Order: sequence, then structure tokens, then C-alpha cells
Amino acid sequence: MVVLSVPAEVAAILLDVEGTTTPIAFVQDILFPYIKENVKEYLQTHWEEEECQQDVSLLRKQAEEDAHLDGAVPIPGASGSGAQDPQRTIQAVVDNVCWQMSLDRKTTALKQLQGHMWRAAFAAGRMKAEFFADVVPAVRKWREAGMKVYIYSSGSVEAQKLLFGHSTDGDILGVVTCFALRSTSRHVCERGLVPAEASAAEAAGVHVAVVVRPGNAGLTDDEKTYYSLITSFSDLSLPSSA
Repeated sequence: MVVLSVPAEVAAILLDVEGTTTPIAFVQDILFPYIKENVKEYLQTHWEEEECQQDVSLLRKQAEEDAHLDGAVPIPGASGSGAQDPQRTIQAVVDNVCWQMSLDRKTTALKQLQGHMWRAAFAAGRMKAEFFADVVPAVRKWREAGMKVYIYSSGSVEAQKLLFGHSTDGDILGVVTCFALRSTSRHVCERGLVPAEASAAEAAGVHVAVVVRPGNAGLTDDEKTYYSLITSFSDLSLPSSA
């Protein structure tokens, strides 16, 4: 096993989620398919609720901005035919959500609805978040050693908190210092990321290591040579002063 020493000046560790703490398979095969398979039922159940209407309003606004895109799916307005035929509007929202997801879009409107759907699913016990086996023990060890641990991901803050609050290891929100924190400090060590993201983090003055996990995209020979690589968080050796 190759052990990677964390620089002595590092006081915090910044983690990505997908493919770093959580298997890509869980995200791609469970989280996102759940949305496509259940969005219609969710909308029909919560349609009269204010939060649901806010989600639809935001998606409608996004649909208007996307009108020039090929394949864009419009959503009827809150007045007129849309109000008279809610099932027609619901189907339009379903089609719009599936269209956005087919393009792997990460619009605020889409992420907001997804977050609310996952919240309901986790609260009902319909799913639990999966983490790599080394993640929780390592993060607890880092915190006990005085390290701060930040989570930063393209997912919404609410979605990140749902994962850590409803994991197969129980509620582990307490092991994380902060979610969705942007940092440009050399006193931060970042773990995870695809090479493009790793390069951007490094340019911002962050110490970077790429975590090689099952299911992640392969690295080029140059990337393998350039970046510090680990296969488990247990491969990290903290500074003795931490």
C-alpha cells in the first residue's frame, strides 16, 4: 500500500462526493433513476403543496430560458390551460425533467426538485446512502486529529446533507464541518475529483490527491504520473501535529 503524507500546513480536507465518498454506481443506478421513475407520482402526491408549486415555477422559468434548445420541453403556465388541466402540466414537468436529465444538466431548478424528492424518499426509508467502507472511519479519524472536513459537490447542499444524514452507517452529518465550501487556501487538501477538477483545485492553491475508485473514469499515463493517487482514505498519513 502506498501511503501519502498530508503536508504539515494542511488544516482541512475538502472532499468531492460522487466517486470519492459515494460509489458512482449508487448515484447513477439508484439516486438518479429514482427521480425518473418516481417524479410523476411525487408531483401528483404533492401538487397542491406550496413547495411543489415553487419547484414547478422554477422549472417553468428554466424551460422558458431553454426554449431555443433542440428538444426543449415547455411547461404550460400556471394560468390558462395549465391551471385547468393539472395532469397535462404534470406530464410536461415529467417530460422536462427527463429531458434535462438525459443531457446530464445540473440546473438549479432541476437540482431543487431532485433534492426535495430525495428528502421525501430518505425520510420514508425508501433508500439509504452508500459510502465506500473506508470513508466514515477515516473522516472520524481526521476529525479526532483536529482536521476540518468540508464537502464540495455539484449537487445541492440539501442533497449532500441528505446523503450524510441517511447513510447505511446512520446519521453521520456530525463528522462533516461544512458543506459546499469553496476554498482557495493552501491550507486545504482536496481528495477526489476528475483530472480537470483536480487541475482547477491545484491552480487555486489546494493540495490535491485523486482517489482511484471502482467505476471511476480511467486516468491517462500522464495523469497517473502527475497526480498523487490513493485508492482509500486510509492511504493518508496525517501530520503528527494535527
